[in-house]
Amino acid sequence: MPRELPKIISALEVAALLGVTTSTLAVWRCTRRYPLPFIKAGGRVRYNLDDVERFIEARTVHPEAMTAR
Repeated sequence: MPRELPKIISALEVAALLGVTTSTLAVWRCTRRYPLPFIKAGGRVRYNLDDVERFIEARTVHPEAMTAR
């Protein structure tokens, strides 16, 4: 049985999902500020939707899990 290919999305789509600009994504890639994996094919940058979803989940703050200091 063939393996299912991942859903690949553009930087523009990722920027819209995260509420940032594509320029911000470019800075993150160049500085490695955030560990958001990307795919480079020629001059194009793409993202695996599963990676983007994991990135969002890892940065989601659940207030009930926070402790008072």
